[in-house]
Amino acid sequence: MLSPQLIQKYNTPAPRYTSYPTVPLWENNLNGEDWEALVKRAFGLFGSKEGVTLYIHLPFCESLCTYCGCNKRITKNHSVESPYIEALLIEWKKYLRLFGEKPKLNGIHLGGGTPTFFGPESLKRLLSVITHSCDIAENPEFSFEGHPNNTTFEHLAALAELGFDRVSYGIQDFDEQVQRSIHRIQPFEAVEKATQNAKNLGYTSINIDLIYGLPHQTIATLEKTFERVAELMPDRIAFYSYAHVPSSFPAQKSYEQYLPSELEKRNLYDRGKEILLELGYAEIGMDHFSRQDDPLAKAKDLGKLHRNFMGFTTSPSKMLIGLGASSISDIHLAFMQNEKGISAYQEAMESYNWPIVRSHEMSNQDLIIRNLILDLICKHEVIISEELDLFLGNKQWDQLAEMQDEGLIEISPKKLKVTDDGIGVIRQICKVFDLRLQSQNKELIFSKAI
Repeated sequence: MLSPQLIQKYNTPAPRYTSYPTVPLWENNLNGEDWEALVKRAFGLFGSKEGVTLYIHLPFCESLCTYCGCNKRITKNHSVESPYIEALLIEWKKYLRLFGEKPKLNGIHLGGGTPTFFGPESLKRLLSVITHSCDIAENPEFSFEGHPNNTTFEHLAALAELGFDRVSYGIQDFDEQVQRSIHRIQPFEAVEKATQNAKNLGYTSINIDLIYGLPHQTIATLEKTFERVAELMPDRIAFYSYAHVPSSFPAQKSYEQYLPSELEKRNLYDRGKEILLELGYAEIGMDHFSRQDDPLAKAKDLGKLHRNFMGFTTSPSKMLIGLGASSISDIHLAFMQNEKGISAYQEAMESYNWPIVRSHEMSNQDLIIRNLILDLICKHEVIISEELDLFLGNKQWDQLAEMQDEGLIEISPKKLKVTDDGIGVIRQICKVFDLRLQSQNKELIFSKAI
């Protein structure tokens, strides 16, 4: 376990590294024609053979969860569903035109917002068009994020008919005081029912999201939350660090005085991880755990684990296509993020224009460092190639030597390995290699690393 001194030292803002470069450091160097050319090239190089994965952002929620940093619109007006679906289908047709052939679909993930804000029939209307336009890969990963309070049996059944067999429930914490503080009130009985419904319908993977560092959270309340988790024994658990950025999300100011200290927050993580390991879960990587027989655990053992904007995955796709407001596409050669505003996104689709708000074409150096950071996060070790060595200066090597002295990494002539203690600060280790971040003088807003 890390000493209090190291916890304090490394509890500084750091990216989550779902991409490299991270979004704030993209060069924004692509227009619509550039993006189309790169999509065609990527599909020709590897997308046609490997297949593609889709992320579909469904941004509506009926109420505000104050801890949440996702792009969302709060409304109880469900008439917004139909025009948003029309926009999504236009965007998908634009990609189909670029592919020039029926793509192989490796997976779909519905994120939000609250995807189950959309009614079952609306989801079927959207997804049936998409799945019928593709050849479905063998053993595809079709998953969605659900709010236990409004993920009905009908939702689960409709999605199961379309091939979905994975669901992720956002729990965060079972303590009633914590739930009231973050405005995410959901009884254990609702979670238990949503979980059992999924199992009864044949869902093979159930994930739950938990957060440490929330207001009013203590070791005692966390242990009680994990007692309830043990009753459910989901296949996967994401145990995230709470990101407190009230400058971006003002609602978080309402409970600042009730947040745990940095040391208390680290103790929450250490105790949560300890319980998960006692329950028999395997540590997959940054904030993620799974049962030993889960495909994620097997992929990690085989060195085939991958990470992208959807988190850890076993998908072989280098092409992740994002549909919807604020969604991000990662085609290996470049990144592109859509307009965040729902109205702006829908207007772009009505005009048949690409809704580009951010973009980045990868350089050779970017690709090398991206692979290194992915290996650090997914494999906890990396080969120091001669090409990479050319990019690193004395500053980086001095930082790595210091981390080795602190017991966070082990360095041999050509390999760097992250120790068990180092896994807890993996984002800070990755940050040493983030040459784009280190070349910036401006302050960027990232969540705390611990």
